[in-house]
Amino acid sequence: MHEIWIYLLFFLVAFFYSSIGHGGASGYLAVMALLNFTPAVMKPTSLLLNTLVSFIAFVSFYRAGHFKSKLLWPLIAASIPFAFLGSILPVSELIYKKLLGVVLLISILRLLYQNAEKPVVKNPKWYVLFIIGALIGLVSGMIGMGGGILLAPVLLLMSWATQKQTAAICAIFIFLNSISGMVGQLNTGFPLSAQIISIIIIVLAGGWLGAYIGSKKLNEKGMKYMLAIVLIMASIKLLLV
Repeated sequence: MHEIWIYLLFFLVAFFYSSIGHGGASGYLAVMALLNFTPAVMKPTSLLLNTLVSFIAFVSFYRAGHFKSKLLWPLIAASIPFAFLGSILPVSELIYKKLLGVVLLISILRLLYQNAEKPVVKNPKWYVLFIIGALIGLVSGMIGMGGGILLAPVLLLMSWATQKQTAAICAIFIFLNSISGMVGQLNTGFPLSAQIISIIIIVLAGGWLGAYIGSKKLNEKGMKYMLAIVLIMASIKLLLV
């Protein structure tokens, strides 16, 4: 029964996050925090799952015609090397947990914020995107996530992309950054859960279904709030314990 709950939580995270163009790293980290996975296992596991699901999400949104490539390249040019740098920086377990707790709180705001479709009114300068990509890449590499949960609010609030364009950009941004983070993580070890094969299968199924539904413009508000509760519980645990 315990394993069923583990797989169900991973499935739901992959399903929801892929439906909005994300890989689900913050969600996987939340689930693993609640289930008392060690930090050494959490980081490489979240990177691996993030890479798989974000690629599935990108393919779905790209095929639906939502990819806006000119926003991507300055972000990626800065984020990939900084994600690698962040992945090899030594971070104590205490600092790791606090950083992760803060990022999860940001994730909650992202999940609960209701974004109406707004017209794209600005074309950002390349160097602005470069700086944003560097900052997000560094943080993402340090805590083992792709960075989409931080990038999406910027693109939407600055009106640089629509909701669906944001989903497509975040998906490939997360995929490339996660690969960079994984390469850096290999230098310090890549321990994984004994259940990783089963978790991968479950996550791929949830990711494919979520990406398909998301690219068809379906909205699942109930899952949004349920996952927000999971993130709140995990962030409180990480910040207070």
